[in-house]
Amino acid sequence: MNFRFCLGGLAAFTLMLTLHAEEKTVKAASFGFDPVEATSALQAAINSGASKVIVENTGKPWIVDQIKLASNQEIVFEKDVIVQAKRGAFLKKRDSLFAAVSQQNITLTGHGAILKMWKEDYDDPAKYEHAEWRHVLSFHSCANVKITGLTLADSGGDGIYLGVAKPGVPCSDFVIKNVICDNNYRQGISIISARNLIIEDCVLKNTGGTAPMAGIDFEPNGSTEELTNCVMRNCVTENNQGDGIVFYLRPLRAESKPVSVRIENCRSVGDRNSFRVITNGESAESGVKGTLDVVDCVFERGRAGGIEVGDKPADGMKVNFVNCRIIEPALDKADTSPILISTRVTTNVDMGGVHFKGVVIEDSLKREPISFFDVGGALGLRDVSGNLVINEVAHDVAKDLMPPTMSKIIPAYPMEGVRLDRAVLGALSERAGKSTARLRGPSEWLVWSEAGKKVQFAERTRQVGRSVDAPAALKVLSPTGKVVKPSKIAKDEAVTEYAFDAEEAGAYKILCELKSATATITSTTNPVCLFSEKSLFHFLGTQGEFFFWVPADTKEFGIRVSGDNPGERVKVTLKDPEGKVVEEKDNTASSHDFVVTPSDASQGRIWSLVFAKPSQYVMEDFFVRMMGVPPVLAFSRESLLRPLP
Repeated sequence: MNFRFCLGGLAAFTLMLTLHAEEKTVKAASFGFDPVEATSALQAAINSGASKVIVENTGKPWIVDQIKLASNQEIVFEKDVIVQAKRGAFLKKRDSLFAAVSQQNITLTGHGAILKMWKEDYDDPAKYEHAEWRHVLSFHSCANVKITGLTLADSGGDGIYLGVAKPGVPCSDFVIKNVICDNNYRQGISIISARNLIIEDCVLKNTGGTAPMAGIDFEPNGSTEELTNCVMRNCVTENNQGDGIVFYLRPLRAESKPVSVRIENCRSVGDRNSFRVITNGESAESGVKGTLDVVDCVFERGRAGGIEVGDKPADGMKVNFVNCRIIEPALDKADTSPILISTRVTTNVDMGGVHFKGVVIEDSLKREPISFFDVGGALGLRDVSGNLVINEVAHDVAKDLMPPTMSKIIPAYPMEGVRLDRAVLGALSERAGKSTARLRGPSEWLVWSEAGKKVQFAERTRQVGRSVDAPAALKVLSPTGKVVKPSKIAKDEAVTEYAFDAEEAGAYKILCELKSATATITSTTNPVCLFSEKSLFHFLGTQGEFFFWVPADTKEFGIRVSGDNPGERVKVTLKDPEGKVVEEKDNTASSHDFVVTPSDASQGRIWSLVFAKPSQYVMEDFFVRMMGVPPVLAFSRESLLRPLP
């Protein structure tokens, strides 16, 4: 026998067996379907190495725990198959019904099949620890995946999640077609990082449970992630508690891969906002580049509004709306425009780069069709152009609707190396050692003491809404920057007592690192002031009069006040050293500047701000930026601190 021939024949035989194995089809029920729990049967079928797995309609649901998908495989769910999450399982926060990590060549084909979980259970704190990642389908850094014909429902997170397992490796070459995402907890679909993505003929509806609650949310988590060559067409978002289509792109930066996304012939009906895109306007380097095209879309009866473009630098990513229709948005909010361009409190560049072509607005209310809601005090608004047809009347956006705006820019007062002392000497009243102010997020105070004295203070931390911060550690720094006392945990909703010995005279800084909770210094034995290293205070529902110091030779100063959104406002009154009202602004939502040129700058003086409930809407989050004066606010004159000459 020819040895070389035998070797070749063996190789051919092996290849034939390999090809046969790769092409084989298996039926999942043949691995031992159990109507009580079918996890092992379905997982065994997937692990068999078959190129195709058929999940049969047995007449009973496939009740399963977590299923891990495999590469190079198609799973076919027969008509009317139900795959049901095992009740009482999925206890870990990131347990998903079907998951794949760094896999490729996966096809999930449905014929009216339903994959569903137990949303109401995951939202019950008696049964589950709160989480937002119990998805129906979860993919991390996967490639060449096709999902068709399935209904994905009742998750504890998203219907579909496309994320990353490794930085810089997006989900790529995905097709999602004829899919229904219904009644999911966080989103219908979340796109964290994707390249070459098509979403077509899908319905994303009834999302609700935990924010953002959108039909679909494009939301990278970091600057190395991407949204490139993504197309969404012929899709419907409907009746979502959150927005219909959302792009939250703040984590992307100018150095990130440019965005290239097209939304075509899609429709939003009865969502919160129909369409929303948020980028990052903190600096010229913060905003991502690229293009977002929105073409032939219909935005109908958005409960809060139609289109919002937020914090988008004029020189950043271009956003184009072409031949779209906005129909009767926010009918119970007569002062909300169908199209809104907005800023954040951290905005620090020109806004714009938004273009409209043939956009039609059908609106039964008489209101501004497009408006600029400026919370941050943007430098300006430019490169907003095109044409709108409003109730059959054509308008040029730049000429008729959006005159440029400009805020007064006054530099912050330089605090580096500044020593502070009491502005008013003498005995302290009870008011000097307390404050009603609720500071939200990272919070700072100044407590003044003589050397050799014992300082005592109490702090209260309170959560806001459903957001939950980790226990907050307080740090105390001496006037020369030394850590005075080890951190101590502040318990939520409880008043925590602190004490330290002041070894040097001056202002001691108290820092409380929070994310979304609020903190209040409820009492001290010493004068206490609010302080902000960034000259920006974030208040929650705070009322009362607060005093600040205007140093001698101050030629001009400003106080910028804004609400957090159109529905959260504040009434602000500015008073001079004699207590006379200089200016009063009610219902402050969009950024308002109090700009003052003191008539007598020969000596430093104490001015004040009064915060009160607005005559309309609610008083919740609002911001105060100090410009040209020390970022120090006190609840009484005798507790106020001023810079030493």
